[in-house]
Amino acid sequence: MAMNLQTIGFDADDTLWHNERFFKLTQERFAELLADHADTADLDARLLDAERRNVGHYGFGVKGFVLSMIETAIEVTEGRVPGSVISDIMKAGQDMLAHPIELLPGAQDAIEALAPDHHLVLITKGDLLHQERKLAQSGLGSRFDAVEIVSDKTPATYARIFAASPGGPDGAMMVGNSLKSDVVPAIASGAWGVHVPHDLVWGLELAEAPDHSRFVELADLGGLAALVSRIREGA
Repeated sequence: MAMNLQTIGFDADDTLWHNERFFKLTQERFAELLADHADTADLDARLLDAERRNVGHYGFGVKGFVLSMIETAIEVTEGRVPGSVISDIMKAGQDMLAHPIELLPGAQDAIEALAPDHHLVLITKGDLLHQERKLAQSGLGSRFDAVEIVSDKTPATYARIFAASPGGPDGAMMVGNSLKSDVVPAIASGAWGVHVPHDLVWGLELAEAPDHSRFVELADLGGLAALVSRIREGA
């Protein structure tokens, strides 16, 4: 039975372009700066705890990450962190915001293949200005029919976006690297959820794969256009 699949949603960071590796490199630099005060494993755990506490205040993205690093540095040094370390942390964050975009393999080809016959929506979390800048630098912006930069990705988020898109939630698919943010809540809204794993995963994005008929996992975006065709044909 053919499926009325009309709208394809895409996550951005670590789905279309590299992102998490810059966080990991910055975190390694952070560990070097605080090496006299905490070992790497303890520092990483304390930073993740800070990020978990702060995501509701600062949202997702580089700015919240930098503020959580500063908070963690203050904690592990018991308030004695040198101003030079704070300065280095802030400089690292600025470098992350300015880093050029590098598309992941198959990303451009998948977008180009699907754009002519589908309504494409970019659905991403993070800082508004940074995400807009990355999309502009990616060269993919003109291929999307809509862009949604959201504070979080919940079933209600996807239900709202897909309800305003051709085919509604039943005729929509969300593609992303995060099971927690891109797949599970999209499926809960009634859409398809396609997981394209990335080798680096932020600790707050870990989740179990759902046992659902609308869940699919692909090795990379190279197989997405064929998957969409099979679903539309009911194969």
